[in-house]
Amino acid sequence: MLNCVIIFVINLEGIEKMYNILVCDDDKEIVKAIEIYLSKEGYNILKAYDGMEALEILKNNDDIQLIILDIMMPKLDGIETANIIRKDKSIPIIMLSAKSEDYDKISGLNNGADDYVTKPFNPLELIARVNSQIRRYTSLGAMVKKEEDNNIYKSGDLIINDSTKTVEVDGKEVKLTPTEYNILKFLTKNKGIVYSIEQIYENVWEEESYGAENIIAVHIRHIREKIEINPREPKYLKVIWGIGYKIEKLD
Repeated sequence: MLNCVIIFVINLEGIEKMYNILVCDDDKEIVKAIEIYLSKEGYNILKAYDGMEALEILKNNDDIQLIILDIMMPKLDGIETANIIRKDKSIPIIMLSAKSEDYDKISGLNNGADDYVTKPFNPLELIARVNSQIRRYTSLGAMVKKEEDNNIYKSGDLIINDSTKTVEVDGKEVKLTPTEYNILKFLTKNKGIVYSIEQIYENVWEEESYGAENIIAVHIRHIREKIEINPREPKYLKVIWGIGYKIEKLD
């Protein structure tokens, strides 16, 4: 009943890596279409048709690097499924939604999604977002662990170790999603500098920004909730109204 998405990538040492993607949608035709699009890019797919089935696959498979998850599904919808996944996994999630309203997009992001695609979608857009999420997830070190020197970024008691891909605040480790980590690392690496929403999106997603306000705003709020004692009076992650965001430059 289930197939698996595998993408083969040759790293600099010539070692093959296998990247697995889970696609979950109650519309079997959409799942099939996604399989066709991604197969042309070298992918295969683990398939599920409701949230319960997706969670069962994740329970029995520790080698999944991306989840494509529809919002409207029977038994367990995409929002609830993403919320459960986020309790113990940081795998990137792309939400699919037949609705284009901002509320649905924000709801998905609020419950752990890293990105969203509105149905009907352009296959090229879906492929680009899949490639972007996998690229950022693997570079995060979830699959390939890199030992590099001088990969520590700090602002006061906020410490990012990019070799171990860990974040600590006041000596306590903070768990971030891959997207949250990359946003925080980018801003901390360039602490004191104010970046617009468009600049943050283009540097983290590595693609041109189109209507990224909601995506960035939700991720910033989640980061604040995790690193700030009082998110309403942030010590580290500041908003400069009408301009953008920055990590405060602290000793």
